[in-house]
Amino acid sequence: MVNEQGVGGRATVGLETVFKIGGVPTVTFVRPSRWGTLLTNLRTPGRGLVVEGPSGIGKTTAVKRALAELGREEDAQYLSARRPSDVELIELLPSTDNFGLVVVDDFHVLEDSLRGDLADLLKALADAEDATSKLVVIGINRAGDRLIEHAPDLVNRLDVLRFDVEPQQKISEMISLGEKALNVEINARDYVVESAHGSFYLAQLLCHEICSNANVFETVGQLERVTTPFSRVKQIVLERQEIRFDKVLTKFARGNKFRPGGRAPYVTVLKWLRESDAWTISLPEAMRLHPSARASVSVVLKNGYLENLVSDPDIAKILHFDSVTNVLSLEDPQVAFYIRNLDIVAWVRKIGFRNVDLDISYDVALSFAGEDRDFAVALKEQLEERGLIVFYDHNEQARILGEDLEQFFRPIYQAGAGYIVVLLGPTYGQKRWTRFESDAFKERFDQGRVIPVWSTLVPETIWDKSRTRGGCTFDPNDDTLKQASEIAELISHKIDEN
Repeated sequence: MVNEQGVGGRATVGLETVFKIGGVPTVTFVRPSRWGTLLTNLRTPGRGLVVEGPSGIGKTTAVKRALAELGREEDAQYLSARRPSDVELIELLPSTDNFGLVVVDDFHVLEDSLRGDLADLLKALADAEDATSKLVVIGINRAGDRLIEHAPDLVNRLDVLRFDVEPQQKISEMISLGEKALNVEINARDYVVESAHGSFYLAQLLCHEICSNANVFETVGQLERVTTPFSRVKQIVLERQEIRFDKVLTKFARGNKFRPGGRAPYVTVLKWLRESDAWTISLPEAMRLHPSARASVSVVLKNGYLENLVSDPDIAKILHFDSVTNVLSLEDPQVAFYIRNLDIVAWVRKIGFRNVDLDISYDVALSFAGEDRDFAVALKEQLEERGLIVFYDHNEQARILGEDLEQFFRPIYQAGAGYIVVLLGPTYGQKRWTRFESDAFKERFDQGRVIPVWSTLVPETIWDKSRTRGGCTFDPNDDTLKQASEIAELISHKIDEN
C-alpha cells in the first residue's frame, strides 16, 4: 500500500509492501552481485541463460526486475515446472517457432527427458542467434550441470549465472531501503543480516516480523527506533516453522525404515545441510569431508533409499534430490532458517533416536570365509533392508586400493562397528584374513558385541569358545534367502533393544 499524501511530506507505504513475504519486492529491491552479467545476457538474441542458486536467494526476482529495466517485462511469458498446465506448454517449446521470450522456473523438477529436450532447444537457438525466441531457465544449484550433461557442447552456447549467497552488505542495503521507506531504525538489523545467511527473502521475513511486533504497519511520521528484541522475533518465527516443517523433517530423518538404534544417515544429511552456506550439498563431496559418516550415507545413496524417500510428496515440498549429480537442496529458505536454529541434539532425541552420538561407522561388520560369501551377501542385503549399515569387504574395493589392508580393516573390527557378525563355516579358521579379523575382534566377545552364526557343516566341539555365546545357525544347503531374512530380523531386534 502506498499513500501519495503521506505523513509529514513523506509517502506512506504499508509494511506488506516494504518488507514483502510474498511476490516481487519493489521498495526494497537490491540489485544482486551478478546484475551486469544478467543484463548483458538478456540483451543477447538467442543465447540461453541458466540462473541457478539456493532457494529464496532472489533468482526469479532478479530476472523480472532486469527484464523490466530492459523494457521487456511485458514480453516475457513465465512458466513454472510446478504447474501441470505450464508443463504442457513447456513440452511444446521445442516444436514451436518464434515463441518469444520464455522463462522456465523450477527447471530442476522437470522430468529428465524434458530437460534433455530443452538442452537441445537451447543449443539450436544459440546456433541460429534467433532474435524471435529466447529461453531463460531458473533452477536450484547445479541446474546448469544437468543441461550440459544432456548436451555437452552447450558449454559455449549459454551462460550459467550462479546466484550464490549474497554478501552481507547487500542484505544490509535492502534493510536500509526498508527503514527509509517506513521512517524507522531497526535495532536488531545486525542480527537480521547474520541470521539471513545471504537470503533476501529471510531478511524480508525477519524485518517484517520485527516491525509487526512493534506495531509498525506503515510509514510513521517521526523517525521511530524499533527495539523489538531479536530473540523474541526469532522464537516467534521458529514456532511457526515448527508447525509447518517439524512433522515432515521428522519423516525424512527417520527414513523409510525407522531404527531407533541405527546410524541415522538421514539425520547426518540434515546436519550437513544445516552447515552448508549455500543450503545445498553434493553428497559425494560431503562424504569425502566426513569420512566417519561415509558408510551410512553411501548405503542409502547407492541403494536408492534416499531418492525414494525424497520422492514422498510431503518431503518433496521442502527437499529436492538430483539422482544424477547426487545434489540435495532445500526448496524453502524458511526450512534452512529452521534447521540452522534447531537444537539438533535435543531434536534427534525427541524424534526417537538413541545412537546418533556413538562414534562408530557401521551397525554390523561381517566376518566370513570366501566359501560362505553367498550367504554373507544375502545376510548383508537383508540387514540393509532393515535399515542397518553393514561393513562388507566388497563394498570397499575402491577405498582399499593401495592401502595397508591390516591398517584399514583392524579399526573397523576393533571398534568401528557396533556388532561383529561372524559366519563360522568349515574353513573360517584356516584363512589368513579370517584369522586376522577374529584376532581384531576377539576381545569384543566379553562385551557381548560378537554374534556367532554357525554353519551346520561344522560340528560342535567342547573346544569351541564361540558356543558359550548365544548365536544362530545356517545351513548352506537350505533356503539361503529365508535363513538370511530370519537371522537379519533377530540381529535387528538385538540392536534396537540394546
